[in-house]
Amino acid sequence: MRHDPSLHPATHTAISRSELLGAFSYALDMTEGQPAGHSLRCSYIALRLADLLGLEREERAELRYAVLLKDLGCSSNSARIAELYLTDDRAFKQSWKTIAPGLPATLRFVFEQTGREASLGRRISAVKHILTHGDDVAQEMIESRCTRGAAIARDLRFPEVVATAIFHLDERWDGSGRPDRLASDAIPLYSRIALLAQVVDVFYRQGGKEAACFEISRRSGSWFDPRLAATFARLAEEPGFWINLSSPFLEAKLAGEADDAQEPVDEDYLDAVAAAFGKVIDAKSPFTSGHSERVADYAERMASGMGLVPSRVRQLRRAAALHDVGKLGVSSTILEKPGRLDAEEWSEMRDHAVHTHAILSHIGAFSEMARIAASHHEKLDGTGYPLGLADQNIVRETRIITTCDFYDALTADRPYRAAMPQEKALAIIGSEVGTALDAECFEMLKQIVCD
Repeated sequence: MRHDPSLHPATHTAISRSELLGAFSYALDMTEGQPAGHSLRCSYIALRLADLLGLEREERAELRYAVLLKDLGCSSNSARIAELYLTDDRAFKQSWKTIAPGLPATLRFVFEQTGREASLGRRISAVKHILTHGDDVAQEMIESRCTRGAAIARDLRFPEVVATAIFHLDERWDGSGRPDRLASDAIPLYSRIALLAQVVDVFYRQGGKEAACFEISRRSGSWFDPRLAATFARLAEEPGFWINLSSPFLEAKLAGEADDAQEPVDEDYLDAVAAAFGKVIDAKSPFTSGHSERVADYAERMASGMGLVPSRVRQLRRAAALHDVGKLGVSSTILEKPGRLDAEEWSEMRDHAVHTHAILSHIGAFSEMARIAASHHEKLDGTGYPLGLADQNIVRETRIITTCDFYDALTADRPYRAAMPQEKALAIIGSEVGTALDAECFEMLKQIVCD
């Protein structure tokens, strides 16, 4: 008889909060279009500045997480960027962070980036809308991002000072930033450091030490607190700083420096992290609002009804909440497309399962669930993706998530169709039993949704 892990209690490697959230920060890097490790490098820059500023231990811990998680709300404006600028949100975000300050560079960027692959008529219309409503559009998107990021930080049980720092990430020293147009010392210190660290990493990766130092100097007094810019100038003179910033072992170094490095998180916090990042995932598209939580709810009820042990049910719920985390690396132009995907687009969409596996397998406490979550598009007859697994290689937990995901996708609005009524959705799912879906899972799904 084939081994079924659902019959045995789950175990996982102990992991600290810094390791856990550091690993998840790679998902935030993906949706911002940044090279892997961006958030970790920004955290390192911030902590080295904290050394020179003489911050206390508790302040350093708050700063560390404010910077590491600065992009928690970044997925909430992805679909809007794709809609307004008719372009890949990830490439847009990456390029946006590298433009020079000032109106001329901003206008040139808008003309160059908007609708490059769209028809001339659509491109002209989009540019006209941006130029006419640009200020309102920018305020809307940044406020959405900041509000969502701060709320998720609170879900992750961080103090208000961390949530506030994330909310004010885009404020500027001269008052020209957003969302509240704060100026000078009214901007929280952690926000000031986070923005500076972000600019350092972006330009260092693009043009090296000289480019990073030039941008900080150029924006001192406008974007950045001049005292903070001067502190960075001192830091930049330390050769070890740049060596560590490029080190492949930076993640391990930061984990070792964390105040909570020897304090493993408990099961309740793992639940909270899965739920919080489920919200990050669902914010990527207006059509997936609440999807991860609903799939997790369905999966938990189905697993309990099918007799999985409580510890396994708990881990399955986390896997279900995170099954689509790889979609943070998929362009919103694809996720929001109202028509059929072409071959290249479909290939990128399918890759979200690969991204899910890569992210979760990197995290000790979730690694056992990586394949379970990432295999939710596999089919019993072997025609699914990403690996083409067949019946005997698809475990029960994956079958549960697949069924729940299918049901919720059918009964929710999508860019290409309206939500289906329950009766029709169940009929479609029933027609896939034996080829794509598991019969036992389908029977349990009917029980929980028809009660």
